[in-house]
Amino acid sequence: MAESLMDIKRRIASTKKTGQITSAMQMVSGAKLSQIEKNSIAYSVYTDKIREIVTHLAASQLIGMARKKKGVKATETVNMTEQEAMKHTITLSNLLVERPIKKTGYLVITSDRGLVGAYNSSILKAMVEMISTNHESADDYAIMAVGGTGADFFKARHMNMTYEYRGVSDVPSFNEVREIVKTAVAMYDSGVFDELYVCYNHHINSLASGFRAEKMLPVTDLDVSEVADQDLDYITEPSVEDALDAILPQYAESLIYGAILDSKTAEHAASMTAMKSATDNANDLIGDLSIKYNRARQSQITTEITEIVGGAAALE
Repeated sequence: MAESLMDIKRRIASTKKTGQITSAMQMVSGAKLSQIEKNSIAYSVYTDKIREIVTHLAASQLIGMARKKKGVKATETVNMTEQEAMKHTITLSNLLVERPIKKTGYLVITSDRGLVGAYNSSILKAMVEMISTNHESADDYAIMAVGGTGADFFKARHMNMTYEYRGVSDVPSFNEVREIVKTAVAMYDSGVFDELYVCYNHHINSLASGFRAEKMLPVTDLDVSEVADQDLDYITEPSVEDALDAILPQYAESLIYGAILDSKTAEHAASMTAMKSATDNANDLIGDLSIKYNRARQSQITTEITEIVGGAAALE
């Protein structure tokens, strides 16, 4: 019985230490989550502004072309459907050109470490299902893996991986991931793949995230109708096309970097949730072990009292 009590005490002490570690990791993940959420909100301001500029430049060019064609005055408004606008827009830059799809690129963002619950497994499961459904051959797709978990997963299954990047910091800056975003844009521009999807877990809230596969290249989500009724009399040097050629790569890079920030936010939220669950489980286990220890101790005391009473009775 003494050994049993000692074993229970050791388990309680060990579980308490584990609970302290997971509780500390939960607080660290919470601090990282709070910091990266602030960065994401601040960066979204830049993303919205550069999207507005790109959309305005494209719209001003298209509306100007329509005015010249129809012979209307500069003060008049020309109504164009979104489909008509995008039909013209895709000729302004290589990043806007929709070409025949011979190979699809997937930039898959996972974590470099574990202890993040189902964060990685949900991404990788969705990717395997997506690739098996949409592609018959490994020559039809190319994977860019950001994060060691995903890179190791794709390597072990001999999937067509053309690029990997490990060691993204917990709160990444744009300069840190510049290599990733510039490589992705350069690979698309050089024809390594004809479209690029960024696949990651989107942060919904601290308790939930969802798999998302966003088409980043070519850029086809510009809604010219958003600014169709605004005064877009831009003066550009040397031309709107040259301005778009300079700004569009930055816009594409901002989309990819924004996805990395979103993915890291979901990772920290998943880590915080997993560590909270581990801490709660440790506390529950300590409670169960404490009850077990008290019962065993009570049984031991009862046995000792019985032996003392029996011995005293034998002496009488």
